[in-house]
Amino acid sequence: MSAPARPADLDAIVVGAGPNGLAAAITLARAGRSVTILEATPAAGGGSRSAELTLPGFIHDPCSAIHGVALASPFLRTVDLAARGVEWVHPAVPVAHPLGGDRSAILERSVQTTADALGPDGRAWRRLFGPLVRDAERLMPELLGPVAHLPRHPLALARFGLPALRSTRGLARSRFDSEEARALFAGIAAHSMLPLTAPLSASFGLVLAMVAHAHGWPLARSGSQAVADALIAEATDLGVEIVTDHPVRAMSDLPPARAVLFALTPRQVVSIAGDRLATGPRRRLEGFRYGPGVFKLDWALDGPIPWTAPDVGRAATVHLGGTLDEIAASEAEVNAGRHPERPYVLLVQPTLFDPTRAPTGKHTAWAYCHVPNGSAIDMTNRIEDQVERFAPGFRDLILARRAWSPSDMERYDENYVGGDINGGIQDWRQLIFRPSPSLDPYHLGRGLYLCSSSTPPGGGVHGMSGWHAARSALRRDLA
Repeated sequence: MSAPARPADLDAIVVGAGPNGLAAAITLARAGRSVTILEATPAAGGGSRSAELTLPGFIHDPCSAIHGVALASPFLRTVDLAARGVEWVHPAVPVAHPLGGDRSAILERSVQTTADALGPDGRAWRRLFGPLVRDAERLMPELLGPVAHLPRHPLALARFGLPALRSTRGLARSRFDSEEARALFAGIAAHSMLPLTAPLSASFGLVLAMVAHAHGWPLARSGSQAVADALIAEATDLGVEIVTDHPVRAMSDLPPARAVLFALTPRQVVSIAGDRLATGPRRRLEGFRYGPGVFKLDWALDGPIPWTAPDVGRAATVHLGGTLDEIAASEAEVNAGRHPERPYVLLVQPTLFDPTRAPTGKHTAWAYCHVPNGSAIDMTNRIEDQVERFAPGFRDLILARRAWSPSDMERYDENYVGGDINGGIQDWRQLIFRPSPSLDPYHLGRGLYLCSSSTPPGGGVHGMSGWHAARSALRRDLA
């Protein structure tokens, strides 16, 4: 480990080298500012890393694996990812949702093809998503934009906003009649980690399904580390210094700089910079709320997962949990502080489409379920029971597994407080106005900024929180 440089005229320090920290540093460096990133762990990349977690030759993504929003990110579009070695692998279909036996609901890239398979609900799916997908190129910059901005496409935003205000259960029941369409939408919306009866929970299903139709839900060949490596290369070519193995516990751990941007959640920022914060901002950060955590499993497998519904093998992303009502019950249990017997499970099977991640003939997969924040309950059997429910014989294929409790996730990345991978609950109070109501939520006070997923637009590998925070700093302290 090398000590960070200490030039007298250093413009900015970024604390944290995940996608948002790297995005912030790249944005500042492109503006001609001198930047050093300090990363607590031995490797940069944050939630976009890959490693052999189970057996030699089996490559896993500990955190992010599917990158639909990355393709829609205005910031990531400024980086030539292909030239930096990122190759996107698109599964045959973005999302599959088994319902038992040979039944499944499939989200195809085409809205029309998806609708055709939904029978009587096809027209409703087409009416809901057709306009959103047509408007996707206009909508995504709005939805990934800062809170305080004049909408460039207000009509498109209004068409999205009215159904987005609703709960997942309310929207699904009012628009669809079949179990297939309701379950497909519920499984996508449940990424929110919110109760499916909560207002605005439908917005997650609308955005993620729109992205799946418009851009797909791809994975990066050979692992998500490729995305991190591309951003690291972009930053270093711009002159950004990246120092790893350098935890920051107090402002005294930082070299002098005109601005400090924290790619951390509010809890860590208060611990580090509490004395530098004015009373109001500090209290608002102290009141920031974290959401449910995740319990995750990584598997090395002796063969592909034997789904009883054959179409499920066409997707890298699979949602397990049954019907809308079953998923809603599971998420309600988690948000009430309990552990469901039949949890909603998100599963990714990458080696069906990217065989570079495992030895010939072998496979990897991972899955997680939502649990109360900080849970100490082992959910291994409950997750694997859900896989077995739709793929009998799955357990016979397991060569090795790696389990991650919420505390394991937090040890891996301190931003995952209590296992919360979204950087804070995204309910109606903290979905848009995060970490607190402000016209510039990235600015914490003179020379201090927040650039993590605890700011808009929230979780995901898109770099937009870092981009917005850096632009705030360039308007204020680094003008």
